[in-house]
Amino acid sequence: MEAVYEFLSRMISWLLTSFRISNVIEILVLAVCIYYIILWFMKTKAWTLLKGLLIVGLIMMLATVFNMQVITAILQSAFSVGIIALIVLFQPELRRALESIGQKNFLQDVISFDDRAKEMHFSDKSMEEIIAATYDMAEVRTGALIVLENFVALGEYEKTGITLNAEISSQLLVQIFEKNTPLHDGAVLISHDRAVAATCYLPVSGNMMISKSLGTRHRAALGISEVTDSLTIIVSEETGHVSLALGGEIIRNVDQDTLRKYMRKVQNRPAPKNRKWFKNMKNHGGQKSNEDAEKNTAE
Repeated sequence: MEAVYEFLSRMISWLLTSFRISNVIEILVLAVCIYYIILWFMKTKAWTLLKGLLIVGLIMMLATVFNMQVITAILQSAFSVGIIALIVLFQPELRRALESIGQKNFLQDVISFDDRAKEMHFSDKSMEEIIAATYDMAEVRTGALIVLENFVALGEYEKTGITLNAEISSQLLVQIFEKNTPLHDGAVLISHDRAVAATCYLPVSGNMMISKSLGTRHRAALGISEVTDSLTIIVSEETGHVSLALGGEIIRNVDQDTLRKYMRKVQNRPAPKNRKWFKNMKNHGGQKSNEDAEKNTAE
């Protein structure tokens, strides 16, 4: 006990003699910077990559502790090259981040991300309005692309379209996708009971295993599902069939009950601790998806 008291007294005396206000300010500045950097990562597709880097860093630390020299050398070499590769790969995101710092609403945009995380789930009313609009458009073969935001924010894709921030209604969605209207081309983004933007551009999937019968609309839906945890609803203009894209897969020709089940799972899902829910959702519709794929050779 005397050794503990002596150690504590030395620490206290050292703090009292070397403590300066500038140290506290420096710690606060660093904490705020790290906080906003993490929030920025969470608003982009780089968030998934960051989690992967943290796992690799943990493996590297364990390899160093247990003196695994070969693994440590390989990871150190990969990190030295990987940093340059990351800068090149995420050059657009880094440029947008620097541009947003100079904007007046920078802090407001960051803080609004926290608010979104608390209100991510949409209401039953919004869900029924979306379902009604989807099958009204399917009946008359009006092509549509509706993206439901989940826990990965869609802010970078929202900026590619026209801001709406409108209350969700079936009439609004049908009118947006009506042919020859200014907003019909592109995707509508839905975020917690609001249609936030229309005519949004989505990343087109480069998956070479996709059926050749699928057009750009389906490939865009698949692309956004590969980089986010969103649920995307597609209405085919050629056939009027309704499909879903999530987790990098497309479930084709779904009925209203199936669509409602998938939307309900997104609506009631708690904050993600892992990605097992994607597997459960896919297993739920996987058998039906395979049967539909055999019946529908063209979408």
